[in-house]
Amino acid sequence: MIKNIYYVLFILFIVVFACASDDNLVLENEEEQTEETKTFSFLALGDSYTIGQGVTEEESWPFQLKDAFASPTKKIEELTIIAKTGWTTGNLIGAIAETNPENHDLVSLLIGVNNQYQRGDFMTFQSEFDFLLNKAISLANGKKDHVIVVSIPDYGVTPFGSTNSEVIATEIDNYNAYIQQKCTELQVVFINVTTISRDLGDSEGALATDNLHPSAYQYSLWVEKILAVAREILK
Repeated sequence: MIKNIYYVLFILFIVVFACASDDNLVLENEEEQTEETKTFSFLALGDSYTIGQGVTEEESWPFQLKDAFASPTKKIEELTIIAKTGWTTGNLIGAIAETNPENHDLVSLLIGVNNQYQRGDFMTFQSEFDFLLNKAISLANGKKDHVIVVSIPDYGVTPFGSTNSEVIATEIDNYNAYIQQKCTELQVVFINVTTISRDLGDSEGALATDNLHPSAYQYSLWVEKILAVAREILK
């Protein structure tokens, strides 16, 4: 009888020990998964095209990029946007100085359409864009290969700009040519979304309800081009 009791206790001990070992294994696996998930921060600098004027915040391209980037091993945990409808390069410089953002793992820059629309001096734009590009690099911890510059879309293809579409297209091309030139000089990634805006024009689903800014769908096409670059940068 006593031997049977000892035998039962021995079996219970083995079972309890095995369960405890399994629990420890689960905890260890969870800790390993947590440790393997890399988190990054993303700073988006710009104007109405960056905040997603006419669409919800979640439909703007920075938020779509954040969602599309996420995987079991990597995610953009912090997204900061410094942008506002109507901002020129000068407005953005002032906002950055006032906000004084921390450095981020990834920084994007999309600016210039309001300089063109407001008939600003092109040389002033050049000087201020140079400053902003260097500031973006500085905010990316000095890593120029962690900066993405996005081209200015062509709003001349929208109902808003249709009466002056040829002039708008020419001027937007001039702005983008300078932007791309500076990116090439500094070896910063330049993403051309202008062709997307022109290919879609004012076709169904291309524009937000204001018939001027891109729709969530158009922004998703931007993200398709930007995502691969972001993944390469944030390995």
